[in-house]
Amino acid sequence: MVDRRIVNSQGDIMIPDSPSAHMLFGTTRVAWLFLIIRLYVGYSWFEAGWEKLSGGTWVSGQGLQGFWAKAVAPPSSPIAEGWYRVFIQFMLNHGWYTWFASLVMVGELLVGVALILGILTGFAAAFGAFMNWNYIMAGAASTNAWLGLLALLLILGWKVAGWYGVDRWLLPRLGTPWYRGAPAQGLPRAPAAAGPSPSV
Repeated sequence: MVDRRIVNSQGDIMIPDSPSAHMLFGTTRVAWLFLIIRLYVGYSWFEAGWEKLSGGTWVSGQGLQGFWAKAVAPPSSPIAEGWYRVFIQFMLNHGWYTWFASLVMVGELLVGVALILGILTGFAAAFGAFMNWNYIMAGAASTNAWLGLLALLLILGWKVAGWYGVDRWLLPRLGTPWYRGAPAQGLPRAPAAAGPSPSV
């Protein structure tokens, strides 16, 4: 068996991606697919946040208070993990719903806008997945598992998921993943191809 390990200048062993993983997450060949996923997940978050903003009662915290109260109500609490139930009960007892409701609403809107426009797609998807995880932990399955799975794909494809979006220009400006302005610095140059000598 041929050893195809690649060792960089720091001595780290580099393990190449499989051709399919490289095509999905390392090239722009299927960036259109990430665009569709991004728009769907982004619109779902934006719609959820807008519904809370325009509904009139969510900002007061009443909706979140009712959701938390139902989530911790014995004996039929949907929360499976005891520590998470204690955490929700703590926030409920201290009236955190009065300000946490606005945080949830603004978070949903920002994640939605960022994903729709392709701004820091990987981070936006990670925040969205974190909210999905919290909703599931609190017993609200709904579409959270599905949206969380799609968010995971966007996180894995963060380098190309925003190609048809602001990330196409923003990520190189930030220096990732193309190392701002000098993508080939420190890398050996390929030898010039041999060819016929120029005639004199």
